[in-house]
Amino acid sequence: MSLKGFQFSVVEAAIKKPGRKDLALIYSEAPAAAAAVFTTNKVKAAPVLLSAERIACGKAQALVVNSGNANACTGTQGMVDARETTRLVAAGLGVSDELVQVCSTGVIGVQLPMERLTAAIPGLVAGLGSATLDDLAAAIMTTDTFPKTAVRSGVVNGVGYTIAGTAKGAGMIMPNMATMLSFVLTDAAVDPVLLTPCFKAAVDRSFNAITIDGDTSTNDTCLLLANGAAGTDTIAADTPEARQFAQLLDEVLLELARLIVKDGEGATKFVEIRITGAASGADAKKAALAVANSSLVKTAFCGQDANWGRIFAAVGYSGAQVDPDRLALWFDDVCMARDGVFAGGDAEARGTDVLRNKEFTVTVDLGSGQEHATVYTCDLTHEYVSINADYRT
Repeated sequence: MSLKGFQFSVVEAAIKKPGRKDLALIYSEAPAAAAAVFTTNKVKAAPVLLSAERIACGKAQALVVNSGNANACTGTQGMVDARETTRLVAAGLGVSDELVQVCSTGVIGVQLPMERLTAAIPGLVAGLGSATLDDLAAAIMTTDTFPKTAVRSGVVNGVGYTIAGTAKGAGMIMPNMATMLSFVLTDAAVDPVLLTPCFKAAVDRSFNAITIDGDTSTNDTCLLLANGAAGTDTIAADTPEARQFAQLLDEVLLELARLIVKDGEGATKFVEIRITGAASGADAKKAALAVANSSLVKTAFCGQDANWGRIFAAVGYSGAQVDPDRLALWFDDVCMARDGVFAGGDAEARGTDVLRNKEFTVTVDLGSGQEHATVYTCDLTHEYVSINADYRT
């Protein structure tokens, strides 16, 4: 990866327990244009509130992030601790506090162990340049089973640039902007007029199109920094370069989003839910999320049970406009139902064969229009219950 002008560092602060790197720093050698999207949960963690306040200036130069503790539902002290964390990092870097973003992920309702953070931050700053994006991805994991990164390259007038991203999340996932964090970095120069709307659109098509368990976290944060260190001309809106940048950004975020679903807590299946024939895009999304979040549907996926009736029931209560006499459903290319009734023949056996795969697509035609939507989800297994029953122990 050739990402210019960014440095990384990770250290062990033993925030939840010792034995792993759990504190990370991203530093841009120059102030970067910045955009961010945060959780819409009304219960927001202190770092979300502080970062949302600071991102309004459209600039950032550093991000400090910890795993093991969400610093959520921690009252006034939580905000004091978030500010102190950024103050210590800013002082070490010699930059303004206002240019330091902060994120946390982990257990809700527990105060940050500030004495450990305070002790670890000097080494974190001193270690800049010693870590990679993969190291950063590993440091921010909680119940994740593998680190998640994605990289793409583009060109502006013969000068190359890179977009690189990392994400964490495996449970409490249904971003609405799950515990989900994602940080995307580019050394391209991007006009701020383009950056924010382009980023929000990419988030909608990726992180806002995944669900593991229907829970929206207190800490969801997705941050984009563009520092221009590659030396490209500034990418302006409504240009071919802007369209290429948007496409590459979409690819990075969608790859990260798909990795989150594949790493869903206890998941054994990756499922693409496609809704077609909807009266509106909003209806298509409603129906897709209803299917993707249905515990009955997800347990059927786990059991490889071709119970298509559960899927029809989910779209029926989703609130989307549905024509019951025109509903149709496929598992991959196997038609399970048409015109609202079972397709008959060998559909049951062939559909069951599809569900034995680790990845498959469920397509539902609502028979009500021309709009469509896609959502990515996973199955619901015994292991999901075990992980979340024991999460704090």
